[in-house]
Amino acid sequence: MSSTLPSNLHKEILITGFGGQGIVLAGQIVGKASSLLDHNESTLTQSYGPESRGGYCSAQVIISEKTIHYPYVRHPDILVCMSQGGFDKYGASIKADGTLILDQDLVKVEEVKCGDIFAIPATRIAEELGRKMMANIVMLGFFTAITGAVSLEATRATVADSVPKGTEALNLSAFNKGYDFGLATLKGRRKKAAGKKGVGA
Repeated sequence: MSSTLPSNLHKEILITGFGGQGIVLAGQIVGKASSLLDHNESTLTQSYGPESRGGYCSAQVIISEKTIHYPYVRHPDILVCMSQGGFDKYGASIKADGTLILDQDLVKVEEVKCGDIFAIPATRIAEELGRKMMANIVMLGFFTAITGAVSLEATRATVADSVPKGTEALNLSAFNKGYDFGLATLKGRRKKAAGKKGVGA
């Protein structure tokens, strides 16, 4: 499955939000999918802020084809933000050519220097599916489509294996919604780029 992933893979990923959003679970799923099924190296570290004051939590994941010598993310290649507090804390740390992924209803960005920004109403989609707490799984689907850092098959299988028993079908539906939203976003951008080049929109 790893044959579909980029060569010389090394990605530093930081997922951030607030307590109760399943941020650490999202990080665990990415790390497990990469190591157990895509057969790469991966590390996971996590941190929590003063949640009683509207703080943050984060999961730092590094995935690589080679041995990982330092497990902490200082300048993420991919920054996933599901809360304003998380973005305010980590937004400036993203690499200049990094990818920023946002829950568009929860995070507002005025200025950030990075390679690209993608947004999805992950929490709103989860609410429409009947379970707001699945927003992290919706975001994982979007992340998988946008970044290609982990394979679709590995991430989907790891989601099914990681969520509470009896909720697998609903969580996979949430994952698929996010993944499809990501594919549609990429398709829209390609059409727009083609239009600008005069190839046709």
